[in-house]
Amino acid sequence: MQGDHIKRLSRLTAILTQLQSKRIVTATSLAEKYGVNVHTIYRGIKALEESGVPIVTEEGKGYSIMEGYRIPPVMFIEREAFALITANQIIATQKDSSFRKEFDHAIVKIKSALRNYSKEKIETVESNIFVGKNLEEETISHSLLDI
Repeated sequence: MQGDHIKRLSRLTAILTQLQSKRIVTATSLAEKYGVNVHTIYRGIKALEESGVPIVTEEGKGYSIMEGYRIPPVMFIEREAFALITANQIIATQKDSSFRKEFDHAIVKIKSALRNYSKEKIETVESNIFVGKNLEEETISHSLLDI
């Protein structure tokens, strides 16, 4: 039963994050994204509303959060941080210096939110990763995050 509560809490947090990251979100898109039915999303939206999150329902369009409402950012799990660090290494190979500069600033903010243990692991990953160019632009692997 505790596992179900953790799954539900994770889903509610994910729904809230989606609501904060987009202007409007549909229940259908959330259900597809999280592999649940639409009624589960409706219950999740209701639970968020009952906990004080000001969710606006736009009939026939979807859900959004009332303008100006924000909660502090959700902590990154280690794998998400690794994915972003790897993306930073990939972006570093690109030629657009303004985008690279902005992404570097974002990575610094992400690192500031990590625990010290995770920061050490991230530094190890950063110093040991090399990203070459994909000249053929073909996808032949699905394990970069695991590396």
